[in-house]
Amino acid sequence: MKKNMWKIAVAMLLGASLMACGSGKSTSDSGSGDSKAEVSSQAGENAKKKIGVLQYVQHPALDKANEGFVAALKEAGVDVDIEQENAGGEQSAAQTIANKLVNDKKDLILAIATPAAQAAAGATSDIPVVITAVTDPADSGLVESNDKPGGNVTGSSDLTPVADQIELLTKILPDAKNVGILYCTAEANSKLQAGLAMDALKAKGLNGVEYTVSSSNEIQSVVESMVGKVDAIYVPTDNVIAAGMTTVAMIATNEHKIPIIGAEAAHVENGALATYGIDYFEVGKLAGEQAVEILNGKAPADIPIAYLPKDKCKLVINDEVAKELGIDTSNISME
Repeated sequence: MKKNMWKIAVAMLLGASLMACGSGKSTSDSGSGDSKAEVSSQAGENAKKKIGVLQYVQHPALDKANEGFVAALKEAGVDVDIEQENAGGEQSAAQTIANKLVNDKKDLILAIATPAAQAAAGATSDIPVVITAVTDPADSGLVESNDKPGGNVTGSSDLTPVADQIELLTKILPDAKNVGILYCTAEANSKLQAGLAMDALKAKGLNGVEYTVSSSNEIQSVVESMVGKVDAIYVPTDNVIAAGMTTVAMIATNEHKIPIIGAEAAHVENGALATYGIDYFEVGKLAGEQAVEILNGKAPADIPIAYLPKDKCKLVINDEVAKELGIDTSNISME
């Protein structure tokens, strides 16, 4: 009897203890929950925006676009945490990086150059993707139209004034008759520019011939095949050729005195004779300004593709190359 009474007493004490613990936990959870919700709300308002940058390959033009994008964010005073990634010119790497940035739940992705843009756009339809250094986003299948993107992608184009560049070629090289157009067949935007260049050359009564590579490994042999066949070389804004421009200039200009007219300033810095082209820093800055709009709540679908105004294009001449080729550029202008 005493033993049974002892068991009952112990059971009652345990029950009371459990009830007390349960009551305490419930009160604590209620208070803690409110506190966590408040902290979470504050963190959401004040947290840095996470931006992932996917650059297709490293070369001066795309580097400048990257710098311009970052500069625009800084000028706008946007508090961001930027992760920089480079695919090294490999499409498979671009796709892997794009998937990683999506899995990391970035607030926005910047994709520099067409292959990177295609990888990022293919990896997400939810996260805003801002592209830059893409000549024709609509033609590349990245947006519904350049005026009305219609999805989660917008950005800035690096379309250059091709006809004006061919005009420059005729001014600097009035005796040129045969012009080689050098580009990589893997880049759709380069094909577009090559077509524009062919039309512009034809309008000037010049003969244009396309010389193409499928990878950087073919640049040397293709440029060597142009020797004795062309009076000048025109290079569009092609990532593969831009990355190998020093090789192109070494063979064409240094060894065989064939002048090169480029599509942007970095070509000239790396051995081309001249360009009347875009400033990639400014192109990247346009994309950065769009990113600020998106981070402030505007939908990419409602932001048209941005183009650099023609009055911001620049005439750039490599004086050392001109001297080496014996070409007088002192009176050259694009006015």
